[in-house]
Amino acid sequence: MNKSYSKISVIGLGYVGLPLSLQFARSGVKVLGLDLDPRKVESINSGKSYLKHFSSESIAEQVSSGRFEATVDPSRLSEVDAILICVPTPLDDHREPDLSFVLETARAIACHLPIGVLVTLESTTYPGTTEDELRIVLEEGSKLKAGTDFHLAYSPEREDPGRDDASVKTIPKVVGGYTEKCAELAEALYGQALDNIYRVSSCRAAEATKLLENIFRSVNIALVNELKVVYEAMGIDVHEVIDAAATKPFGYMAFRPGPGLGGHCIPIDPFYLTWKAREFGKHTRFIELAGEINTTMPDYVISKVADALNNEGKAINGSKILILGLAYKANVDDCRESPSFVLLEKLEAKGATVDYNDSFVPVVPPTREHAHFTGKESVDIEDAYDLILVSTDHTEYKTFDFSGYSCPLVDSRNCIQHKPVKYFRA
Repeated sequence: MNKSYSKISVIGLGYVGLPLSLQFARSGVKVLGLDLDPRKVESINSGKSYLKHFSSESIAEQVSSGRFEATVDPSRLSEVDAILICVPTPLDDHREPDLSFVLETARAIACHLPIGVLVTLESTTYPGTTEDELRIVLEEGSKLKAGTDFHLAYSPEREDPGRDDASVKTIPKVVGGYTEKCAELAEALYGQALDNIYRVSSCRAAEATKLLENIFRSVNIALVNELKVVYEAMGIDVHEVIDAAATKPFGYMAFRPGPGLGGHCIPIDPFYLTWKAREFGKHTRFIELAGEINTTMPDYVISKVADALNNEGKAINGSKILILGLAYKANVDDCRESPSFVLLEKLEAKGATVDYNDSFVPVVPPTREHAHFTGKESVDIEDAYDLILVSTDHTEYKTFDFSGYSCPLVDSRNCIQHKPVKYFRA
């Protein structure tokens, strides 16, 4: 299809929406970013970054060129010919899918949809969301018909903050449309800015693709987490075993154990499928078991903390503990669903005084599940604590010289190079 898009809108300017906006702008497409947070809008229009792994220069370049601007006004959607929705899809208090951000966005924009506009959803969700829930809300609010008056597609985000070997431009983009024409238009849209577009038969197939990708990771992480515990009991170093297995050039992919799952995808996405599967009378026992194993890992780490303190004649109760790393993965400022929060809560519940260090997250931002930590500040790394616990494998921790430290250090990431005498793995 020869359709060309001159101006689009990206709704939700976070970890997914911002890099997508910048890539389209660099490709010559004008981008109108839409976000409810006026601070993000002001930052973008001032050419300033609010995400650490994106430079202010990269934003300012596109803003000054006139290819990127931001607004809080949904009425301006009448200016664009494609709308990309990149809003959160968390779990609610009952660990069930929460589509409120997607559906509230749909209600807010429905009355502003221009005839012929393409709407694509990028937020991770269960199969059927785009064709059912999202379509119905957009049709009711706009009085337009999907597939005729406007077009509808799903294209899952594949953003991986902190990677140097892949980018929004180079990672293949999966797209699925509500109709054949919707799919063709979505392929044309993303083809203007990205290198490789892979089209599937439907929105449902595209939604299922994203879930498979992250369930695959969840299950394999659960496997190595379980093996870590088993091999430790046998006196075997699981990391040595993983390194050895990784020499096999076929049929194996290395995954690493850790203190628990983090990020917006892996701890959440499997539950979207298990919830939807129940509607069809199916039970995802394998996926749920992996989730159970991964959610027990913080308790395993804390048992190692207790053992290390016990060697010092101390208990967790009354000890001062420093956690290294609040971000969920190395060298990013994203702390969504980070296991460090769980470790903080559990250690404090056992009577410890807990600080954290993370240069990427100098102040704890507002979070849905750990709001009581909002405003807590990062402290310096010092040998003045009863114990130091490594939760995130930031490069600065890998190279930090702990060799002269007298307090015990528990490493849940197997990343410390300059180890103290009292070094423990978890």
